[in-house]
Amino acid sequence: MLALIQRVTQAQVTVDGAVVGAIGPGLLALVGIEPGDGEAQARRMAQRLLGYRVFEDANGKMNRSLTDTGGQLLLVSQFTLAADTRSGMRPSFTSAATPDMARREFDRLLAICRALHPPGVETGRFGAHMVVSLVNDGPVTFLLRP
Repeated sequence: MLALIQRVTQAQVTVDGAVVGAIGPGLLALVGIEPGDGEAQARRMAQRLLGYRVFEDANGKMNRSLTDTGGQLLLVSQFTLAADTRSGMRPSFTSAATPDMARREFDRLLAICRALHPPGVETGRFGAHMVVSLVNDGPVTFLLRP
């Protein structure tokens, strides 16, 4: 499991012209599920997403987490993130989980995050063609693995 996180002032996901998920200040996380991911990876990723210190404190240092700030989280499933791009000029998706497994593990991650983060967790629509809009704050972007 991997997540590309971006600190945002706002972000939203649109499917077929309708907004299906939107947040104000917080984190956008594009999530890729890999074969072998399970409950342990989902729990650890949830801890990292909610606890990773990417927000500034009073001294301008990145010492505050999403939990500390009460910001929102937008989780978006993105199988292309798990692509193997090491060779050639076309990505291979053999390193990504099957759609059924990916949906199960993404839903597990979503449920854990929602249970642990009352300020709000939004999502896109699994398997849909999504248009993701965001305003990156910083810019601040990190690749997380559990």
